[in-house]
Amino acid sequence: MADIPLLSPDLAKAASSSDEAPLYLPRKQIYPQAVKGRFRTIKWMVLAITLGIYYFLPFIRWDRGPHAPDQAILVDLANSRFYFFFIEIWPQEVYYITGLLILASLTLFLMNAVAGRVWCGYLCPQTVWTDLFYAVERLIEGDRRERIRNAKQKLTLALAVRKGLKHFIWLMIAWWTGGAWVLYFADAPSLVRDLATFQAPALAYMWIGILTCTTYTLAGWMREQVCTYMCPWPRIQAALTDEYALNVTYRYDRGEPRGSMKKNETLKLQGLPAGDCIDCDQCVAVCPTGVDIRKGLQLDCIQCGLCIDACNTVMEKINRPLNLIAYDTDMNVQARMEGRPEVHRVVRPRTLFYAGIIALVGTIIITSLAIRQNIYLSVMHDRNPLFVRLSDGSVRNGFTIRVANKHLDERHYVVDVEGVPDLKLDVVGGKLDQQGRPVLSVGPDQTLEARVLVTASQVDLSTSADLHFTLTDLASGEAARAADHFKAP
Repeated sequence: MADIPLLSPDLAKAASSSDEAPLYLPRKQIYPQAVKGRFRTIKWMVLAITLGIYYFLPFIRWDRGPHAPDQAILVDLANSRFYFFFIEIWPQEVYYITGLLILASLTLFLMNAVAGRVWCGYLCPQTVWTDLFYAVERLIEGDRRERIRNAKQKLTLALAVRKGLKHFIWLMIAWWTGGAWVLYFADAPSLVRDLATFQAPALAYMWIGILTCTTYTLAGWMREQVCTYMCPWPRIQAALTDEYALNVTYRYDRGEPRGSMKKNETLKLQGLPAGDCIDCDQCVAVCPTGVDIRKGLQLDCIQCGLCIDACNTVMEKINRPLNLIAYDTDMNVQARMEGRPEVHRVVRPRTLFYAGIIALVGTIIITSLAIRQNIYLSVMHDRNPLFVRLSDGSVRNGFTIRVANKHLDERHYVVDVEGVPDLKLDVVGGKLDQQGRPVLSVGPDQTLEARVLVTASQVDLSTSADLHFTLTDLASGEAARAADHFKAP
């Protein structure tokens, strides 16, 4: 067994010539061939679901009451709110957005630890829209061979019409992509009507134009170059993966030595080694980034699995076992060559760590949302002057308080302060209840700033004493608290 190579011939050849490869290469136009199979079906399903969600989600309604927008998902920049179905995020709660970004990153790490660049192959927006653009191109200009033939011939009127139709549909898809994005920032039906009647804000038209151009350029023209050169994830994920992560793998223990079907049959009849790979290059023809998976794991490969479908189609035709290309690991390929058992470890310290952190962060976010209050209080001490000594010898401090009412109806709040003996609290412009306590009225889903004066009759105060402000909802008894300091000579 010592003479069995650890690398396929192509891998060994690539490794020996890597020092001679140029740093930059001109782009080679890629014409992916259509393919049918399990992974292509999965990609169509993912495309339909994700684009359906993206394009139509702004039109879903969610009743929040008479004083709130009824769009299920809305980024309300004018009022500094983010609505997600029954959840409303205020500016001071931006940590929820941070938590969601952390969850998204950790989920990406976990996906990479389990199945490599599965995000890139199935869920990445660049992949999804490029797949859609390729489908339009095949529908109008034909499959791989016809598009290659058209690229080599002179432009005729019929070909120009077909190409023009293709680009028009691309632009319509890109335009609706940009239009759908701006619908998340305003009431979707109203904005659609305003856009159609040219009454929408200029900013909306500007962003639709920008996103139309970027979608058309990235999905229609740059395509695999975005994945290979622009996206940082292929470089990052290489540092996060390990030998147990499943990747689209050419099983060279079965495929090598490769050759034509006739040649391999002859070698087998002679008792000589011959692989199942018949060198048909179908795996290369269907690859959207032009990768030859038989050369091993490469930066360009997005792990979409289309080469698996193409190879399985060929294996069925020549009566060979399926999955010559499959989700596997190089260490298992080597293990089979050396007669050792395969090792599959989806559950391992790396995946357990990622899953544990995801569960922890998710639990923190859900718990925080479940127990969060519907009122908010913040206090800011005056900076100049820090205190004022009155003619009767008492000391007065000024504060600005901000009250947020997250309820969908008007609420009335009582303000109290404690921490220093013989305190007197006055709210500038505020009303008093029957007990002489200051009362603030805050409208539904609104904030209110108020000027507060705290006066202490004691003259033997230290230079700083703790104050505790309490805001109590008269209707529900819910309270919010904030702390600051009382300054004195």
